[in-house]
Parts: sequence; structure tokens; C-alpha cells
Amino acid sequence: MKIIILSRDKSLYSTQRLVEAATERGHQVRVLDHLRCFMDITSDKPTIHYGDEEFESSDVDAVIPRIGASVTFYGTAVVRQFEMMGVYCVNESVALSRSRDKLRSLQLLSRKGIGLPTTTYAHYPHDIDSVIKEVGGAPLVIKLLEGTQGKGVVLAETKKAAESVIQAFMQIGANILVQEFVKEAGGMDIRCFVVDGKVVAAMQRKAPQGEFRSNLHQGGSANLIKITPQERQIAINSAKIMGLNVCGVDLIRSDRGPLVMEVNSSPGLQGIETSTGKNIAGMIIEFIEKNAKPHRNRTRGKG
Repeated sequence: MKIIILSRDKSLYSTQRLVEAATERGHQVRVLDHLRCFMDITSDKPTIHYGDEEFESSDVDAVIPRIGASVTFYGTAVVRQFEMMGVYCVNESVALSRSRDKLRSLQLLSRKGIGLPTTTYAHYPHDIDSVIKEVGGAPLVIKLLEGTQGKGVVLAETKKAAESVIQAFMQIGANILVQEFVKEAGGMDIRCFVVDGKVVAAMQRKAPQGEFRSNLHQGGSANLIKITPQERQIAINSAKIMGLNVCGVDLIRSDRGPLVMEVNSSPGLQGIETSTGKNIAGMIIEFIEKNAKPHRNRTRGKG
């Protein structure tokens, strides 16, 4: 098979592992920087251009999107173009856009009854007191909608601090979520890695001393964990609601049961493979081998 990985950096662990896994199984692999792709969107025969190269539908069997949060808009446009060409995409453009919009994704999960931390969203500065009260008061968590890897996440330990941070974000026009701080989670969360509707691996991430964010990019540590049947089902359901074939579902354990924090459409492989010893990259390639057929995308570039 001819597989394209959309990634801005060939040297990233996740990109390298996917290339290795695909090559080991006899496939041809190319890594393309999606920001350097350009599209002919008016032709009756859609194509993708990369420098002097032109890719038609017959040149590609499958695409693995590894789209960074800061370039979601352009990256999903490239994925959509491949869908219009009839090329199979591991995660489709609509699912990528849905999961990257933190507000939309939480609304979709909530509508389907998935447990979430109490979360509020407001635009009007005079609603700050009500917003803080709604999430149970301080301490509370303030999140930028566009943040990723734990960046743009602030823990406000007092009501005064919360008011100051929320006012500052609102003043610069930033879109934020205000969320309850689940103290009993103890600075730990669980990353469930879902491939093809199954949780294939899970790890527990722990925040470093003095930090509340458990993201590995923020210095957190990870170890293998056995998840409960309820946690497994919640992760599977969350991936299905987002429409993602491959994703990371982040959960925390609370006094009222597992709560979903986020569904990540481009989860890193290093932490989960190192913690569990599992060949996750190989599982993703196996999924492609089973499912990649022309015009098999559900949305076919219509989203």
C-alpha cells in the first residue's frame, strides 16, 4: 500500500514509529508537511500538490493525519481534499474539526450522557461571578479553547485569582472554558488509546510535584494501569461520538465516576508505547490494512 503521513516534523517519535511500522509491513510511506501541500479545488479531478509533485487518487491508498492544533484549519482542509479524491483517511476531516473544538466536543459528549467535569462558557464579563459559582467556586480550572498539551490551562486557587484570570482572558478576546477542579483526582489522569473501536492500551499520567497538569509535555510521568470495564466503555463511546478511528481519550477518576477531560485526535505514541510496551504504531497500520479502500470515507469530503 501507498501511505501518506501528514506531519510537520519527520523527526517526531510518533511520525518515525508510524513510518517504521508501515515499512516493516511492506508498505510505501511518505511524510508530507501539510502546510506545504496545496490543492486544486476547482477541477473535476481533485488533486494535491507538494512542491513539483502532483498526487492523484491512484497515487495514495491511505492518509494518516498528524495535524497540530495550531494549524487545524489548514490541516483539515488538506485531509478533506484527500477525502474528495476518494483516498481513505484514518481520521476524517469532520471528526478532526469536531474533536479540536473543545466546546463543541464537550457539548457532543454531554448530549450523549458522557460524564464530564462541570464546565461553563460565557462571553459577558458581568457573568463571571455566576460562572465561578456554577463550577463550585475556587479552586477551579480555566482553559483556552485553542490550547493543547496542557498549554493555556490555569489553576485559580482563590475566587479573586479566578476573577483576575477570567477578566484578563476576556479583555483580550480569548475564548475560555471554566471548569471545576476535581481534587480527588490527585493530579492524575488516564489516557486510553483507542484504535478501531477498542481500547488497545491505557496509561496513568501523574503531574510532577507542585503541578496539577499531568501532560507528559508538562513534565508528567506515566505508568501502565488496568482500567475498569466502565472506563473502557466510556473511552470507546467517546471515540465513537467524535467519529475518530484512532484517538486518545483522557479520563479522570472522581467521586461520581470516570469523567472525560478531552478526546485527542492526534495522540502521541511515545508515552503510551513506552509505558505499556505495546506496538501501537503497528496496530494503526493493521487497522489501515483492514479498512483502507477507495471512497470508504463516511463523509467523502462533504463536511
